[in-house]
Formats: sequence, C-alpha cells, structure tokens
Amino acid sequence: MFVQDITTGGAFPMLEKSLAFTEARQRMLAGNIANITTPGFRTKQLDVALFQRALREASDRRASGGGAFKLERTNQFDVDAAGMLRVTPGESPVENLLFQDGTNASIERQMVQLAENAMMSQVAAELLKGYFDGMAKAIRGHVA
Repeated sequence: MFVQDITTGGAFPMLEKSLAFTEARQRMLAGNIANITTPGFRTKQLDVALFQRALREASDRRASGGGAFKLERTNQFDVDAAGMLRVTPGESPVENLLFQDGTNASIERQMVQLAENAMMSQVAAELLKGYFDGMAKAIRGHVA
C-alpha cells in the first residue's frame, strides 16, 4: 500500500505519463523523418496541447477529491488496464502545401518538433529524478 501511495500521489503520475508520451512522440517523429522521401507519405502527429489539457484535467479532478490520477481517453491516447499509456497518432493536416510527390512532410518542421519533444522529455526526466532523489533522501533519513 505504501509503495502504491508513493507512485500514485504527487507529481509522479503526471511525470510518468509525460515521459511515456514524449517517448511515443519521439518514435512517431523518427518514423516521419525516416519516410520523408516516400512518395505519398503523410506525416503523423500527436497533439501536445490535447495531451497537456488531459494532464491538467486529471490533476484537477484528483485535487478536487476525484480519486486517483486518471487520464481520460481521447482519439490519440488511452491508458490500458496495466496503467500504460497507449497512443494512436493521427495524420497531420495538410497546411496549404502538398509537395510534388504527394507528401505533406517538411523536414524542417519535423526537426523543430523533434527538438521540442526532446526538451519536454528532458524536463520531465529531470523533475522525475528530483522526485526520486527526494524519496531516496527520506529513506536514508538525512538530507546529505
């Protein structure tokens, strides 16, 4: 029970889901980049704003006494029975431009999204490390 309370309380569930989301998004972006020269390829996307809104809503529900932290299911992600985040990327909308080969992929846009995602992942990992460092200090019984 104690371990479950530690892993379902505080910021831990949000950070865990954030890392899972950025991992899945990194794989999706790598796939987009790998297929950049494939004729007719349409890039995939995971909506960061939608995910962040779901995190905020789950946190607000938990804070107002709504029970455990639980992300609501969307068309792009869901949490399975084991608590693992499952994602289903959607197709990126065409933004005024299709290239001659029928793709909508811009390497520049994909690289910017890759950098943004790496920063989001690093922030979540650093915060999670701080969380675990704090727990380790509490277990050892001293601050040093």
